[in-house]
Amino acid sequence: MVTRSAAMLVYRFDPNGDLEVLIAHMGGPLWAHKEDHAWSIPKGLFEPGEDALTAARREFHEEMGSPAPQGPYLELGDTKTSSGKVITTFAVHGDHDVSTFSSNLFDMEWPRGSGQIQQFPEMDRAGWFDLETAATKLVKSQGAILAALTEELRRQVAP
Repeated sequence: MVTRSAAMLVYRFDPNGDLEVLIAHMGGPLWAHKEDHAWSIPKGLFEPGEDALTAARREFHEEMGSPAPQGPYLELGDTKTSSGKVITTFAVHGDHDVSTFSSNLFDMEWPRGSGQIQQFPEMDRAGWFDLETAATKLVKSQGAILAALTEELRRQVAP
């Protein structure tokens, strides 16, 4: 069975009109000293009976500490990761104050094999980045989502 996740990509335009996206650095000791390809679009697994948009909005709130901006939401389609997971992504234009960032926690045995369970934030920081920088920071499988956003925005302004 395919594992399905939903994601919410918030975007805005800087004062020069350049596109920026909001992404977050993955938390926990496995990502602590990594920068490139260690960031993610806020996302997570569907809960039973949940539709993709509801899951994406819930996951954004859990991982960023406040609700996603209100729609309209653009559906960017499905992206398959190297592990076989399918991510359904929505995008929304808006702003998000990263100074209010606060992520949910997860439990993990750390150090490995120690028997000690520790809690870590799912995401440990967030930021706004231009597309080129975001492509370097995002885990590789999510780069296609940036291309889908660019294409969808182009399609909307085309005559």
